[in-house]
Amino acid sequence: AKTATAHGTSLSQSAAAAGFKEGNGTKLNFVDLCSCFGNTTMATVYGMSYDAIRENWSDEEKCRTINATRRIPVNVTGIDISMPALDYGVGAGLYDEAICTNLNERGSAEFAQVEQVMGEADILLSTAALVYLDLETIEIIIEAFANGGGGDKKEGYILVNFLNPFALEKADDTKKILLKYLEFVGSRATRHRRMSELEQRNYPGEEWSLLELWVLKRRSA
Repeated sequence: AKTATAHGTSLSQSAAAAGFKEGNGTKLNFVDLCSCFGNTTMATVYGMSYDAIRENWSDEEKCRTINATRRIPVNVTGIDISMPALDYGVGAGLYDEAICTNLNERGSAEFAQVEQVMGEADILLSTAALVYLDLETIEIIIEAFANGGGGDKKEGYILVNFLNPFALEKADDTKKILLKYLEFVGSRATRHRRMSELEQRNYPGEEWSLLELWVLKRRSA
């Protein structure tokens, strides 16, 4: 048998298929920033498709549990302004921990907790959310993540996205912050949805909104 992975007793499906055995290592810390009800965690951690997520939300009884298993061994922390959304995520088993806070209120005890969680995170996910945060908030959060592990920085990755052609100036400023603290890994753009008639009037010549995905990682110590 192949040697055990270093990421806890739960193996990913791909690792198990490759012949690895369960180990006793530490699970990865996965943070869903502005997580809401957890659809992005369902897609990334549980590997659920669009149709599978829709089915999971199809009635009140089904949505109480998640009809899937985690593909990777992680502890999931959900961070959001909505307590009902976080209560749902914890109750359904999506989130192991939750922090309810307005991230633009940077003087709160909860925000200090967010900074600590960012420093401990191995994977940070923030989809269609950074646009709602003050640039100062974004910089503090990203710097906290970038400094994770102190002088002996541990490996860590961020996945964020931007919705074009909306709020392009804010997106550019956010990208500058990301590149200030992190190493760029790669990006891709894909069609997201057809723009409404009002949006097309406001953005002449545009028909589709594009989802621009960025992956970045902590710089080596």
